Amino acid sequence: MPLQSMTGFARSEGTTGRFRWAWEMRSVNGKGLDLRLRLPSGVEHLEGDIRRMAGEVLSRGNLQIGLSLSGLEQAAEPVVNRDALAAIERLRSELGDLIDPAPLRLDTILSLRGIVEFREREDSVEERAARDAAVLAGFAHALGALTAMRESEGAALHAVLDAQLGRIITLVEAIEADPSRSVAGISARLMQQLALLSEHAATLDGDRLHAEVALLAAKADIREELDRLGAHVAAARALLAAGGPVGRKLDFLCQEFNREANTICSKSSSAAVTASGVELKVVIDQFREQVQNLE
Repeated sequence: MPLQSMTGFARSEGTTGRFRWAWEMRSVNGKGLDLRLRLPSGVEHLEGDIRRMAGEVLSRGNLQIGLSLSGLEQAAEPVVNRDALAAIERLRSELGDLIDPAPLRLDTILSLRGIVEFREREDSVEERAARDAAVLAGFAHALGALTAMRESEGAALHAVLDAQLGRIITLVEAIEADPSRSVAGISARLMQQLALLSEHAATLDGDRLHAEVALLAAKADIREELDRLGAHVAAARALLAAGGPVGRKLDFLCQEFNREANTICSKSSSAAVTASGVELKVVIDQFREQVQNLE
């Protein structure tokens, strides 16, 4: 399943019957899937279908979805107020000896206010069903275009993230190869610390001295941190290869990356290791910034 970014835009438009419709969709980063719909009057009943369709292909992102719907022609029909017309006819009969008894002409009827009104024609059930089907098909097309754009952005992010993971491995290898990490280097540091402890040997018994040496050795060892960083990189690459909505899992891994990098810097007794550790933290921060864009 391809990776998806959470940013994208799509537009779809078309006509059906006497209507023209247009969908516009914008997607940005979000903790979950948040749909904000703007639907014109008369099609609010489509909201459930729209939310269901979006939820089937998207899992994260703040989406603004708008639909515009307009008539291509004025679908109006005349409506006769028959009660008012009957009242006019009765009045004409009552005043028959006072006014011209000629039959009422159509132009005369049309000129009388309230007798004939032109109202928008109501669509039939079949016409509304055809309109709704076309509008939903247009939404599906726009949703597909948005998904394609998000996947394209996801592919670009994949390349960036993989390169940053490669940089993390390079820094881990540099720390591993630093002379201070050699047996001789570690031994030299321990001997130096032992020399300092020996100055206070009179106040330290043998067990206490042994405990201090063990503590120094533990603090000097960053083998576990380096191993865990390598394992985290392997896990991150596996998630990227699997694809799909992996942004939250990668964000959690970033916390683990940071924990190991901080420990390495705190244990370091070498300027080179410290510098690599600081750069490691910078790369991890950059990695996390990019991860925030993933679904």
